[in-house]
Amino acid sequence: MTDTPEPAAAADIASLSFEAAMGELETIVRRLESGDVSLEESVALYERGHALRGHCEARLAAAQARIEQVSLGADGRPAGTTPFGES
Repeated sequence: MTDTPEPAAAADIASLSFEAAMGELETIVRRLESGDVSLEESVALYERGHALRGHCEARLAAAQARIEQVSLGADGRPAGTTPFGES
C-alpha cells in the first residue's frame, strides 16, 4: 500500500469538484463499513479514499485562503477587506 495514488487516479481525483470528491468519499466509507468487499478491494478503496480526503482538504484550504473578511468603518459601512483570519 502506498500513500500516493496511481498517476491516472490522481489526475481523475484532481479534476473532481469538492462536492463530487466528498460524495465519492462518503460512498467509499459506506462500502468499507458494510464489510461486503474483499480484502483487495478494501485496500484499493482505502487508498482512493485517502487520496480523496487529501483532495478535499486541499480544496477547503484553497477556499479558506480566498475568503475575505469585510471590515467596517466607524459609520458601520464597509471600509475594505482583509484576508481570512486577519483582523
